[in-house]
Amino acid sequence: MPKVQPATSLALPAEVIERRIYLIRGQRVMLDADLAGLYVVPTKALNQAVQRHLDRFPKDFMFRLTSKESKFLNQSQFVTGSQKHRDPRNAPYAFSEICLSMLSSVLNSKQAVQMNIRIMRAFVKLREIMATNNDIATRMEKLEATQRQHTSVITIVVDEIKKLQAAPPLPPKRRIGFKTDL
Repeated sequence: MPKVQPATSLALPAEVIERRIYLIRGQRVMLDADLAGLYVVPTKALNQAVQRHLDRFPKDFMFRLTSKESKFLNQSQFVTGSQKHRDPRNAPYAFSEICLSMLSSVLNSKQAVQMNIRIMRAFVKLREIMATNNDIATRMEKLEATQRQHTSVITIVVDEIKKLQAAPPLPPKRRIGFKTDL
């Protein structure tokens, strides 16, 4: 695993953290190798700390990826460098958002606490973006429904115009009034 200097890890932009948040099994999670890189500890040390305190990590807090999920992540362009060198017999752990506070307490360092605060802020920002996107999606659906209604009305009008154009011409109308032969 590439070494990350403590001074630079706290200066990471929020986007770097946000890119390490995945949607797996319907949950937003971070992988053990990504968290270990952010906390500046080896992945093995992070997982050992979790194993020593398994009572703090119920199944809805963390889970091990299946081989299919692991394979998909390894083939993905978003996979981290530390994931490429992982022992294939040990699938990565995925930690949910609610698990992160437990992780910082297990790691028990100032760096872990500070990084945990940044990660939690990234999750909150992501949630806000999702809420904004849902609002925009709702507005777009309403616009599309209105557009479909307008399209159907316009189609009917165009069809009626085509029918009128295709109909045989009417005979010339007789003029109303007196005829004078001059």
